[in-house]
Amino acid sequence: MHQFVEAHNRHGELAETLGFRLGAGRGKVLFQLREGPRTLKQLAEANRTDAPYATLIVDKLEAHGLVERRPHPDDRRRKLVALTAAGHQAVETADAILLRPPSAISKLSGDDLNQLSELLTRLLEADSPE
Repeated sequence: MHQFVEAHNRHGELAETLGFRLGAGRGKVLFQLREGPRTLKQLAEANRTDAPYATLIVDKLEAHGLVERRPHPDDRRRKLVALTAAGHQAVETADAILLRPPSAISKLSGDDLNQLSELLTRLLEADSPE
């Protein structure tokens, strides 16, 4: 299974398409912002990290033009982090690349696809906290 997953890793294609590597922290934050702007504190909590590291992630995304800091409407001391137009495009591009099933999937029969789907569902359920 490891060999199959590694053979179909799309991180290189994603980096080539975006023009830079989207590290795990940056990718998580980018995808979280698709739901709307968040404060640095919210991003830090969502990613179980501290505020300085969340700031570093946002700084890197901002340097690539993917996010911007905006004044918080209710508290001038806080900033909201939001996707830019380029950030929205990067999320769409990443989704198109990362959610595309491997070509080997198309070679499976309907019964095999159903069985695979059932197994993956059971794995996800077993992995989720109770």
